[in-house]
Amino acid sequence: MLIHEKLLRRKTCLSLVGLGYVGLPIALAFARRIPVVGFDINAARIDMMKRGVDPSNELDAEAFRDADIVFTADKHALKNASFHIIAVPTPIDRHNLPDLAPLMSATRTVASILKKGDYVVYESTVYPGTTDEECLAILEEISGLQCGIDFKLGYSPERINPGDKEHTITSITKIVAGCDQEALDEIAKVYELVVKAGVFKASSIKVAEAAKIIENTQRDVNIALMNELSMIFNKMNINTYEVLEAAGTKWNFLKFYPGLVGGHCIGVDPYYLTYKAAELGHAAQVINSGRSVNDGMGKYIATELVKKIIRAGKNVLHSKVLIFGATFKENVSDIRNSKVADVVNELKSYGVLVEIIDPHASSAEFEREYGFRLSERPGSEYDAIVIAVAHSKYSDLSEDYFRSLLSDKGIVMDVKGIYRNSIKNLPYMSL
Repeated sequence: MLIHEKLLRRKTCLSLVGLGYVGLPIALAFARRIPVVGFDINAARIDMMKRGVDPSNELDAEAFRDADIVFTADKHALKNASFHIIAVPTPIDRHNLPDLAPLMSATRTVASILKKGDYVVYESTVYPGTTDEECLAILEEISGLQCGIDFKLGYSPERINPGDKEHTITSITKIVAGCDQEALDEIAKVYELVVKAGVFKASSIKVAEAAKIIENTQRDVNIALMNELSMIFNKMNINTYEVLEAAGTKWNFLKFYPGLVGGHCIGVDPYYLTYKAAELGHAAQVINSGRSVNDGMGKYIATELVKKIIRAGKNVLHSKVLIFGATFKENVSDIRNSKVADVVNELKSYGVLVEIIDPHASSAEFEREYGFRLSERPGSEYDAIVIAVAHSKYSDLSEDYFRSLLSDKGIVMDVKGIYRNSIKNLPYMSL
């Protein structure tokens, strides 16, 4: 009996290793069709999920209802599964080098319970060759089994977008790849159980890995171009968003916008590709240049704001700035690799007193990650306000509201340009 038939007939179950932003939605989607074991090393998160609470604040209680899933931090429970999906984070270290420690740890965990007939499929974003050349060696060494004969290996890159309720696992075409034709066909059939948009069968695991890594690299490079254009247009006293609105009337103009580029995808994935390229003796000039531009945007925004404060006749050393937004993108609670922290640190280096508010972020988590807490509510007499994240809760704020928070000649710095048509009488700037 083939693996997808065993799953449908409930002769075995599927396991999901890593229940974060990516893993939990996948696990719950499958749990509506087949039995699932959801595994995570964080026992506190497991306890929350057992109560129907998403620790990432992405899913509501309804998403857990009627799901045939067992949440556990006990790796021995994985023995009950025969189709293992690994969806753990693949971050970078402080030197912007790939940190594969979580992936290797998850691989060792699965290898320790692997049995004949099992499938192992990776969803984590990696550089091409990671699955075949690094993960496979661990699976075979620890399990004592041989890939292609005793177990099957595959790769199906995640495409989940945090905070996006429209583009979910069921509605996005799923790329799948396998170690051989049988693996490819079976992995495709398993994902077709939940992916209504269908699957795309890649010719190899490396091709699937490469396809994923360039998705975010392409976005990163395009956003970097917009950021550089915003620097140029700022010197020309031209509003970048007005330029993009005009240029966007052409049918083939790509609509990217300037801004802070953080998070665990766009701000991370290109470094995996440049690392592998350097290992092969190639300097990825365009990708590295884009990363340099985007990584420098926090400092650029802070520096431009300080210039404005000085031109307003204010003493920077005694100035006070309020920042709206702390997460890496709008309408999520995720603060990982938030470039708002870069803005804060740069402003503090000038002696500016900085306060931050955010309706989604946890103050304790932000302090643990970046060293400073969030304020519960705005104060008053700020010399500048920075709208750093375009949360929907900020979209209806009025010019009068901002004026009530600002001191005389107070400045509004609108990173995403969401108020450029509504703020008329306050000193205003955007990218």
